[in-house]
Amino acid sequence: MTGYDASTALLVVDVQNDFADPAGSLYVRGGEHVVSRINDEIQVALTDGALVVYTQDWHPRSTPHFAKDGGVWPVHCVAETWGAELHPGLVVAGPSVRKGSNGEDGYSGFTMRDPVSGDDRPTQLAALLGDRDVTRVVIGGLATDYCVLGTVLDARRLGFETVVLTEAVAAVELTPGDGEGALAQMAEAGAELA
Repeated sequence: MTGYDASTALLVVDVQNDFADPAGSLYVRGGEHVVSRINDEIQVALTDGALVVYTQDWHPRSTPHFAKDGGVWPVHCVAETWGAELHPGLVVAGPSVRKGSNGEDGYSGFTMRDPVSGDDRPTQLAALLGDRDVTRVVIGGLATDYCVLGTVLDARRLGFETVVLTEAVAAVELTPGDGEGALAQMAEAGAELA
């Protein structure tokens, strides 16, 4: 665990049924075990007066992000479905930022990329943190090598002091070693691995 205060936010990245439940369409091995670790952090963060924010993939039924529509991923986290819901074991104690709802690639909690044009546009996350004068973020969730990585790199790019909870993440590992490689990228970007 790491210290929290009013200038810190705990970002819980994409702990959704499709990623964290073995029945999910894009299950991340070990994803269900991340839930209890994150719940412990949520309790500490709330006790110490920190903000807790959740991110969620929230895709339409068809998007170039999905393999059936030309992308690389199986259909997952379709808006208003079981797969897109936050894991039922997760303590929810703050706002959610939904991403990818217009068909974008929503890897980072801070930005979405149009899969056709490649243009990035912000989510509401940076503004939400700015409204609370947050300068430091602590990040856990799914998956280490995609959405956690994207969120961490954007947090550093935007100037947030950034801590990654290495015991509260799990990787997709399309290629063996992707998770470790992602953690190395985060450290290179200036994130603290805790």
